[in-house]
Amino acid sequence: MPEAKTLPSRRDEAWRYSDVDAAARLGASALDQWREISVPAGTTHHESLMIGGCDPELHRIRINLGDGARAEIFAANAGADFTRLEVEVTLGRAAHFEFGGVTIGGGDTVREFVTTTIHAEPEATSNQTVRSVHWDTATGNFLGEIKVARHAQKTDAAQDFKGLLLDAGASANAVPQLEIFADDVKCAHGATVGQLDEAARFYMAARGLSPADAQRLLVQAFIGDAFVELGEEAEREKLLSAALEKLEGRL
Repeated sequence: MPEAKTLPSRRDEAWRYSDVDAAARLGASALDQWREISVPAGTTHHESLMIGGCDPELHRIRINLGDGARAEIFAANAGADFTRLEVEVTLGRAAHFEFGGVTIGGGDTVREFVTTTIHAEPEATSNQTVRSVHWDTATGNFLGEIKVARHAQKTDAAQDFKGLLLDAGASANAVPQLEIFADDVKCAHGATVGQLDEAARFYMAARGLSPADAQRLLVQAFIGDAFVELGEEAEREKLLSAALEKLEGRL
């Protein structure tokens, strides 16, 4: 991903659905700041992030994975103002990148994840699962680019995005991009956006659950997919709770 020299506009593909006015409040200098992480061969880097507050936030992480290394990033994005997490990862031979993220909230806020996954060497794998739950006129975005080098044979890369809109004015956008130069690869992506399952809500109501409890359970099941690969139960519950806490204000 190129370094930011000027403030972005919606003509920039990576900012097409974003809140460029909020980005302007951050200033051009913030758009040039990356946190660099190098993961040595055969080791694992793991992070669980709860991001988003009352002011605009931009988090940029650049990861370089050695041969056989692994990076796991799980994030709950529930900012009351524009919040964007960008992750750029370059994978060595037989390395693995796992990303699970949830954007959730209301108002007129934009919350987004942007990932660039560079399969630079053979036999590397990556998996990205993103869930988006929004209401009012809020927006949840996922822009995921996968690049496979010409000699990076046996690459296996997957992205899965699902958006859940609780109000008619909310929106969710998924922009998967594949740039593949190798021929012996598996690269898959899927994206769906919909509303709560009314049949499931009716089923729960028929068994005595209140509408608020039914909605919370359905949303919890929906966003839980993003954290399935998070092995630490305490961390998983912490991220789920942070995301669902945002839902409490709507119920």
